[in-house]
This record gives sequence, C-alpha cells and structure tokens, in this order.
Amino acid sequence: KLMHRTFTPRVLRNDGGFAGLFALDFSQKLFARNYKQPILVSGTDGVGTKLKVAIAAKKHSTIGIDLVAMCVNDILCTGAEPLFFLDYVAMAKDDPTLLEHLVQGISDGCIDAECSLIGGETAIMPDHYELGDYELAGFAVGVVDKQNIISGKSVQPGDVILGVNSSGIHSNGYSLARKAIFDVGKHQLDSYIPELQSTVADALLEPTLIYSRLTRTVLSHYKVKNVVHGLAHITGGGLLENTERILPDSVDLIFERGSWPVLPVFQWIQKLGGIADSEMEHVFNMGVGFVLIVRPFFATSIQNMVKNLGYECWPIGQAAQGTGKSRFAK
Repeated sequence: KLMHRTFTPRVLRNDGGFAGLFALDFSQKLFARNYKQPILVSGTDGVGTKLKVAIAAKKHSTIGIDLVAMCVNDILCTGAEPLFFLDYVAMAKDDPTLLEHLVQGISDGCIDAECSLIGGETAIMPDHYELGDYELAGFAVGVVDKQNIISGKSVQPGDVILGVNSSGIHSNGYSLARKAIFDVGKHQLDSYIPELQSTVADALLEPTLIYSRLTRTVLSHYKVKNVVHGLAHITGGGLLENTERILPDSVDLIFERGSWPVLPVFQWIQKLGGIADSEMEHVFNMGVGFVLIVRPFFATSIQNMVKNLGYECWPIGQAAQGTGKSRFAK
C-alpha cells in the first residue's frame, strides 16, 4: 500500500513481478508529455552515517525521505522531471515493522518528489550486518527533453546566484557532526539543546528538503526563454565544490558571505567541535540546500516565485569572468 499511494496512471501495475513498469508518455491529455527528444536521467545515492543516528534513536520513519531527496535532488539539476524511484534495504534479520517504517519514509519522500515508488529489494544478510543495523540505497530515474537540459554550460558573467534554504544538515557531514556532538561535546541523543529548541536526535534527523516542486514551478513558468542557466544540489563538498562542477571554463561564481543566515545547528556544531570555517564550508551546506543560477533580469521574479512556494531564497552571489572556479568574495 505504501507503493500504491505513490502511483500515477503512468505506472503499469506489475505486483509480484520481477520489475517495475512505467510509461514514459501517456495518451490521456492530463498526463501527456509529447517529448520531442526524451533523455532519461538517473541518479543513485544513500544517506551516509545519518543511518547511525536513526538506528541509535530508534526513529526510522523519516530516513527514507532523506534517501529519496539525495537521489531526486541530483537529477533535478539537469532540469529533469522525476519519474520513478527504487529502493534497496539490507538488514540482519527479517523485521516487517522496521521495514514498514523505512518504506513509509520512502513513500512520503516520493509523494513530495512527485515520483512513483515502483519497486525495491529487501536483502536479509545475518552474516553481514549486526542485529539492529541496516543499509539503505536508492535509485531515481527522470526525463528531460534534450532541448531543455540544464548543464550549467550556459552560465555567463552577470548571472545571479539564488540560494534556497536547507532544513538543516540534510544527509552529509554526519561523521564530523557526530564527532563534535558526541565525542567532543559529550551530548546524548535525548539532550535538549536550548539554542536549537530541540533534542539532539530531532535536530540531526530533520529530513532533507526535496526541491521537485520548486524546479517544476520555475522551469514550467519559463518554457520558451532560457532563464535558468544552472542548478546545483548542495551536498558533501559544500557550496563551492557543488557549484563549481557545473561551471564552464570561462566563468567563476563569487559568493558573498553573510548574504544568507547560517542555521543555528551549524553554529552549534562548529562551536562544539572547534571546527575551522573552511572545514565547515567544505563539509556542510551551511543553510543553502539548492542553488539556481539565473539571468539577472529574472532574478527577483524567480526569487519571489520560490518564496511563494514556502522556501526562503536569497541572492548570494554572481557569476563573473574567470576560469571555472567557485569562491567567496574577499
């Protein structure tokens, strides 16, 4: 039932079969896409050592949202529409209750991502995993018309960088966060942290935001004009590395520190661990989970559009002539 609630009429039911089936196009007018040159886009990921926090806290119903987010947010960066998702769950022994909690989160994530959960694999491996441990991996497929692919290669000097808020740590940097919080700070999962107004567990397990609705709304609004030149999902490597990977060789991105609010959870972790600014910015998203690089004339209207969807959005820098690097302004 957790799969079926994510289905659209483009899913061909094949319950109990060896594979999931999905119609790329659909004759019914509401769902018809009429692709000219459809390009399939795929991505796969896990959630890293955030799993250790979920296992220790015995809270398993949202980690699946993180799994979907880590896969889907990546394929969104091409301008793709997410189509379907597959999961892989491995655990030490058959545990239907745990599995249901995990798939509940995956199902919730798929609904938020506007894609269908059409299959998965559950592996029981008692010789490989300790009792209570499990592993999650995910795989997402989307589609984009060839003429609408966003690669970042059209980024040009003068373009405005818009940063969209994260919900917190998302799903990267948990090895460093855990070391600062538990090893150095000596906190427990149920410790209440006044500056965060939450327990450690709740702060660390805040689900990763999924940006499907945001990209769909913005890109569908500008169907003819080439307004969005680049998209980046800010994960491990931080703001600089994840934006630099899409840049043409002749353009730099220059970010302005202080142009967005750094979330309290990052300030708290940095203080606890005595972590240098450079390492924080390399490991964490620092409050910016997604980036749009847009033509300057449209920047304000796109910013307002994003805000109207319930996100925070800030101009955080601009593109300039350069050598394909991302950096902070001096």
